[in-house]
Amino acid sequence: QVQLVESGGGLVQPGGSLRLSCAASGIIFSTYNMGWYRQAPGNQRELVATITRGDSTTYADSVKGRFTISRDNANNTVYLQMNGLKPEDTAIYYCNADKILRGARLHYWGQGTQVTVSS
Repeated sequence: QVQLVESGGGLVQPGGSLRLSCAASGIIFSTYNMGWYRQAPGNQRELVATITRGDSTTYADSVKGRFTISRDNANNTVYLQMNGLKPEDTAIYYCNADKILRGARLHYWGQGTQVTVSS
């Protein structure tokens, strides 16, 4: 059974920082590309950052220079360090694991963690 469990969300003031964690189980973590997505009320889910099996990273333009994604394959965990938070970063943040295996896409989601940026 695949599980992705996010943690680290909460309420923070503008300009503050949070570190999200996503612990994976039931998958061979090192073989998956991992990502963070977010969804604000009334909006579609959007990509925040990804990190490949080979540690290549990509970021949404809106978070470049403020957010950093990283992974720890020994502990089956992916992180999202968020600095300089803005009210528009308020959303539910979801962890994602993704890979192609024998032509089939394997794609898993966590349950999400709420991030609220407000004074």
